[in-house]
Amino acid sequence: MTLPSLQAEFGVSETRVRYTTMSLFIGLCMGASFWGIGSDVMGRRLAFNCTLFFAGVFGIAAGAAPTWIGACGLFAALGVGVGGNLPVDGALFLEFLPNASASLLTLLSVWWPVGQLVASLIGWGFRGTDYAADKGWRYFVYTMGAITFGMFLSRFLLFHLYESPKFLLSRGRQAEAVAVVHGMAYKNKTTTWLTEEILNEIGGHPEVATGAKLTTTEIIKRKLSSFSGERIGPLFSSKRLGWNTALLWFCWLTIGMGYPLFNSFLPQYLANGKTSSGEAVSNYITYRNYAITSVAGVPGSIIARYTVDIKYIGRKGTMAITTMLSGIFLFLFTLSANQNYQVAFSSITALFQNVMYGVLYAYTPEVFPAPNRGTGTGISSFLNRVAGLCAPIIAANVPDANPNAPVFVSGGLILAAFVAMVFLPIETRGRQML
Repeated sequence: MTLPSLQAEFGVSETRVRYTTMSLFIGLCMGASFWGIGSDVMGRRLAFNCTLFFAGVFGIAAGAAPTWIGACGLFAALGVGVGGNLPVDGALFLEFLPNASASLLTLLSVWWPVGQLVASLIGWGFRGTDYAADKGWRYFVYTMGAITFGMFLSRFLLFHLYESPKFLLSRGRQAEAVAVVHGMAYKNKTTTWLTEEILNEIGGHPEVATGAKLTTTEIIKRKLSSFSGERIGPLFSSKRLGWNTALLWFCWLTIGMGYPLFNSFLPQYLANGKTSSGEAVSNYITYRNYAITSVAGVPGSIIARYTVDIKYIGRKGTMAITTMLSGIFLFLFTLSANQNYQVAFSSITALFQNVMYGVLYAYTPEVFPAPNRGTGTGISSFLNRVAGLCAPIIAANVPDANPNAPVFVSGGLILAAFVAMVFLPIETRGRQML
C-alpha cells in the first residue's frame, strides 16, 4: 500500500520500487524459520509475545525511514516479526485445542481479509485525503505499527497466557505442565485428575527417563530432521499418495508466486486506472477502490468453511472451481483501464482467492499421514515462501511498456494450479484424517 508513495517521494521507478516487497518477503522467510525453531527452544509464550513486539517496534520505525534503502531494511525487520507470528500463533492455538476442535484452526484465516480491510481503510484515510505525499504514507505506517504494538501490550498485560504443556514436557518440566492443565481446568470451571505422580507414572520420571528432557541442540536437530529423506519418503509410499503430494506441492509453489504478483502490487495497478472521461485516478479513488476490494474478500473464508462439506464438491471441488475463476478474472482485470471495471473484477478475484486459500490451508494437513504431516505441510509452506520471494523480483523486472505483464503471469500461474487440483486423487471430505 505504500509503494506508490515510496515511488513518488524517493524518485524510484514503478518497477524498481517493488524490491521493497522483496525485502519484506526476505524478512518473512527469516522470521518463519527463526521463530518456528525458537518457539521450541525458548517456549511458545515468549515467542508469541516477541513476534508482535518486533512487528510493532519496527513497524513504527519504518514510518521514519530517511531513504528508500532504509525503508527496505526496516520492512525486512518488520517481516521477521510478522513471519514468526504466523507459525507460532498457529502452533500455540492448536496445542491448546482438544482434538475434536482442531478444525477451528482453519477459521483463523478469516482474520486475514479482516486485517487487510482494516489496513485498507486506514490507508484510505491517510493516502486518499489531503496529506502531503511524503506524510500520508508515514502516518499510515506509524498507525499500523502502533496498532500492532498495542496488540503486544494487550497480550503481555491484559490476559494471562499459559505456556504450552507440550513444550514444558519436552523440557522435562513435568510439574509446570501439570500446573498448566490445572489452570486450564480452573479457567473452564471444571477439575482434572492429572497429578505429577500420575504423569510420571505414565511417561517416566524426568530425572531417570532417557530422553525426557531435550537439549537445545537436540530440539534443533529434531526440527531439521523433519526435512530428511526418511521423513519425506513416506509421503511417496504409494502411487496415489505420491501423486497427490507432488501435485499439492506444485499448487503451493504456483499459488505462492501468482498470488503476490497481483495482490502485493494491487494499489499500483489501481493507480494506473482511468476515470470514465479518460483522466488519471486520484489517490482518493485508488485507495477507496482498494478498500472496496478488501471488503469483497472478507466473506471468502467463511464461504469456504461451508462449501467444503457439500456433497460432490468437497475440498477438491471448492479449490479447483475458485482457483479457476480466480485465474480467469485476473485476465479479465487487464481488459480495461476503467477504474470502475477494475474495482469490480479485483473484488470478484479477491473473493475467490480467499476461498481458494482457505480451503488449501485446510486440505493440506488433512491429506498427509499423521507421522509425516509436519514434514508435508512444512515443505508446502517453504515452497510457498520461496515462490513469494521470487514474485517481487519478477514484477520488478518486467518491461515498463506493459504494466499488466505481472497480472498475466499471475493469472497463468493460478490457472496452472487449477489444472493440478483437477488431478488431485485424494478427497478428504467426510473422512477421518490418516
